[in-house]
Amino acid sequence: MARTLIVAAAQVGAINKDTPKQEVVQRLIKLLHEAASKKVQLVVFPEIALTTFFPRYLFTSQEELDEFFEHGEDVTQSPDVKSLFDEAKSHGIDITLGYAERTPEGTGYNTCVHYSASEGKVISKYRKVHLPGTKEPFEDPEAINQLEKRYFEPGNLGFQAYRAPGLVPDAANKTSVKEGQSTAGKGDPILGMMICNDRRWPEAWRVYALQGVELITYGFNTGGNMAHLWGSKPMSPEEATREALFHSKLVQQANSYMNACFSISSARCGLDDGKYDLIAGSAIVSPEGHVMAEAKTTGDELVVAEIDLENCRQGKEKTFDFARHRRIETYGLIPRQTGIVEPELL
Repeated sequence: MARTLIVAAAQVGAINKDTPKQEVVQRLIKLLHEAASKKVQLVVFPEIALTTFFPRYLFTSQEELDEFFEHGEDVTQSPDVKSLFDEAKSHGIDITLGYAERTPEGTGYNTCVHYSASEGKVISKYRKVHLPGTKEPFEDPEAINQLEKRYFEPGNLGFQAYRAPGLVPDAANKTSVKEGQSTAGKGDPILGMMICNDRRWPEAWRVYALQGVELITYGFNTGGNMAHLWGSKPMSPEEATREALFHSKLVQQANSYMNACFSISSARCGLDDGKYDLIAGSAIVSPEGHVMAEAKTTGDELVVAEIDLENCRQGKEKTFDFARHRRIETYGLIPRQTGIVEPELL
């Protein structure tokens, strides 16, 4: 049975440090309007989509830093962002949105939410687990910093898959299924969210895959030239950008294939403040690892594809039939050990 839906990555170009959130939100709404004209049902916005990627800066003023965060329990009611959710509701389009979250207790998280238009509310929240970068800035004044570990705590919500209602017509539900009948691949779509650096960690994808995930969404802000952070060999800015794009596409295609799921990646990209380069490369990838659609620019751009979730079944039931082929008795190091421990020297 076909379970098709039209999805999009809403790539967002350069945002400067002093760009007002309201201005950015209007750009997001413009992309949402374009999505509506193309009958898109789900739009994925980038990580920290409302502001410049502020963790590159060292802030000494808490008040200045807090301007980059959304405050309160319900981001859909945030004064700067409410209009975006209202537009999504009026067009009947689900959205996932990345933003900096400040909890009532004062904790900072790099967060994204899935807003369901049919439900008129957030149905799932995810907080970034794998925070890259450093807590202190580099000594080199010319270095590009990445201070996520300074401004955010690691996510505490885990990798929780969820079903998104209203996207696929005639989806099986509790009242329509007979006792003992298999429901695999018949219900509302099963989704999972990640953020940026999480995409590089296969454990995150596999935890979702073990919950039957059919579509993983994530936004990212990835530097085109982060030599101090990655400790890479000397290369030109052009070479560094090509390498960053290669790895971004590599992990998306490989993990989509190995976990038999579609994926949507959405970039915050471009040249912020005329000096901070972020790669583009937003893409929609199939369960066989093929790029179905990808960005052609480094600016605001909507990347659209029609996907059929039924195409996940071959990988889940044949190539990667976990129930028949996984050997968890041999994977003991995965939950027990974080760093590398080499065998003893000969």
